[in-house]
Formats: sequence, structure tokens, C-alpha cells
Amino acid sequence: MVWQLAGDPNVRGASMGRPHANIVPRTSSDVATESPPALRKLSRAEERVILHGGTEAPFSGEYEHFQGKGSYACKQCGATLYRSIDKFDAGCGWPSFDREVEGAVRRIPDRDGERVEIRCARCDGHLGHVFEGERFTPRNTRHCVNSISLVFVPERAPSAEP
Repeated sequence: MVWQLAGDPNVRGASMGRPHANIVPRTSSDVATESPPALRKLSRAEERVILHGGTEAPFSGEYEHFQGKGSYACKQCGATLYRSIDKFDAGCGWPSFDREVEGAVRRIPDRDGERVEIRCARCDGHLGHVFEGERFTPRNTRHCVNSISLVFVPERAPSAEP
């Protein structure tokens, strides 16, 4: 049996081997050629944030002030989520991006009823929260992401060979 997020035919996810509350089963005939994403084994700290929706302490993450050129992928499944050209310093204590890779991040109402949670569209891992209307950038959007949910992938240098 394959688990699928309710209302989204392209996304699957599970938490600790058990279905998330908004996940419904699909039959194998629905996904004959699909296979679930390979998931990386997580540390306890990573599980607390990525699987259980926790938050790392502000100003503690390795990517808050990091300025390398490349992309940021989901630590759990490796899906590319953000590009370094969309990263900015909001001074909030977590890495901030004003645009995600199209289709890579999904938004859901947070349990607190106030904020909007962001999750990896491929594996349903918790990333952080998104805020709009703060005017930090012309896009007027701030994805506030836990560093522990990300892995940086450096941009490849162009090859000198023709």
C-alpha cells in the first residue's frame, strides 16, 4: 500500500512509518510505475524538527548566515527546495528565502491557527513557516526554514572541457 496526502495526487508522505493525519491510502494500481522517495536516516534532533514539527533554536542553524552558491535540498528525501539566489538575511534567526522551487514546498495551516507551515512536497518533512506582507523583498514573502531540515548542494563549476 502507498500513502498519499489527501487532495494532492502527486505527493506521498509518512511519519515514523505511520500515516500522517491528512494522508490517505492509494492502491498499488494507482501508482504502478511510481516508487516512494528514498528517505535518509535522521538523527534524533533532525527527527524532532522534520518528523514532529519542532523548531531549532534561533541563531543556531548552520545556514542562517551561509552565503554559498547552489541549492538547498530536503535533508530527509533530497528534493531540491530552494536556490541560493532566493536566500536573504531577514535577521530572524533562521535561513530565509523569498521563493521556493516550483512545486517543491507545500503550505498548510499551522496547528497554532495563526501561521502557515511549510513542508517538503515529496516526503512531507517539516521545513518551517512562510510569512507574507513583511516587505523584506519585492516578492513580499519569507520562508523561514530550519537549517536542520536542509542540506546545501554547491553549484557546480563550469567544465573547462568543450
